[in-house]
Amino acid sequence: ELRDIVRPLREPGYREALRRKAERARKRKLRLQRRKQEAKAAKEEEAARAAEREAKIDQWRVKCIQEVEEKNRERELKAAADSVLSEVRKKQADTKRMVDILRALEKLRKLRKEAAGRKGVCPPPSADEAFENQVESLKTLLKNRTELYEAEERALRVMLEGEQEEERKREMEKKQKKEREKLLQQKLEIDSKLFGDPGEFPLAHLLQPFREYYLQAEHSVAALIQIRHEWDQYLVPADHPEGSCIPPGWVLPTLPTNDTWATAVR
Repeated sequence: ELRDIVRPLREPGYREALRRKAERARKRKLRLQRRKQEAKAAKEEEAARAAEREAKIDQWRVKCIQEVEEKNRERELKAAADSVLSEVRKKQADTKRMVDILRALEKLRKLRKEAAGRKGVCPPPSADEAFENQVESLKTLLKNRTELYEAEERALRVMLEGEQEEERKREMEKKQKKEREKLLQQKLEIDSKLFGDPGEFPLAHLLQPFREYYLQAEHSVAALIQIRHEWDQYLVPADHPEGSCIPPGWVLPTLPTNDTWATAVR
């Protein structure tokens, strides 16, 4: 029985076949482990991207809520100010109407007094004095109210103008922020075309020395002075036949003129 068991071990090529079989099993195990690790890494990466998306969505949602709340507060404040201003204007209109009524009463009494005088009826001086005193008292009261309402209107207008100024300032800041973001995006695009995408290449990428060389002036005053000195040697008028003025920004590379050059760039 033992001879039957060990007989295959003595056959030529059995050990090689057994070694190949063990090697295939080992490679298969390693392949399965690698796939499992890749799947786990992909899952973790997807979870990280999902968490990042959720965080950005939350930030955007909070920002939108804050903007809506701020606009609602501004609208409520403006509505309240408009309501108070409307009330003040209504009071001013009432005061003006009362002044017109008082003037009409004075005119009516004068006309009736003249009509009574033509009939020979004259009121006593005390009645004229009492009427004039009452009219002067009402005029003083209406004048004080008019000045008070005008002061309230001026205060409300100052407040509304201040709110409008703040709103214009916020709009200007938003516009300037968008312009800065646009300029920053343009700069990133230009740097990406010139030096490659920094998020796509590691620090040890072959373009890193070129990035450090061309951007050294941003980190060293001495390098900035040296580069400016070298550029100043080539300053010429715009109409000079042997040169041209320094460009205001980066000189972007042109697109490949043929497929061969395009493959080399890629």
